[in-house]
Amino acid sequence: MNRRIALRHLALISGGLVLIPSCDFSKEDILAAYENLKVTASQKNLLGMISDTIIPAGEIKGALDLEVPDFILVMVDDCFTQDNQTKFTEGLASFPDYVKNASGKKFEDLSTKEKEEVILAGTKLEGDDTDEGKKKAAVAYFLNSTKRLTIQGYMASEYIQTEVIPYSLIPGEYNGAVLISDLQKPRVNG
Repeated sequence: MNRRIALRHLALISGGLVLIPSCDFSKEDILAAYENLKVTASQKNLLGMISDTIIPAGEIKGALDLEVPDFILVMVDDCFTQDNQTKFTEGLASFPDYVKNASGKKFEDLSTKEKEEVILAGTKLEGDDTDEGKKKAAVAYFLNSTKRLTIQGYMASEYIQTEVIPYSLIPGEYNGAVLISDLQKPRVNG
């Protein structure tokens, strides 16, 4: 092997080793898919658990199966004002502390019934001008927005519109001689 190439590689490796201690690997990366939001992967998972608690899977798919958390983050990123985006992200960041204070456990450690109770109580929080009051108001805004966008994203999904409640642009033709007992599954008309 050429001595010059070996020395060049040795210099590059030692320079890289000098830079490694200055790198901070403890912080969680912010997702780059959203321009205006500073959301981490763990916060996105928490949002998924919240939306799955609001509309869980059963006989039909739930909110998490239909990727509603992605819909929520895209709507907040694209459609909310800067102030509302800030309140949403502050509420998302403050939600784990709120759950810890309310129940003494992490959100993922709660039972389904406890998760529902925490979310329902959180939507009714009222804030004031103190720092703690502002956090409560942000959590309430976050939960109410998440609930509204979860329902909107779920009902507008392709799965719901094609398989569960088939969408019909124009109502079916009129037939006055049909018995009520012979009617088919209701269709949502636009």
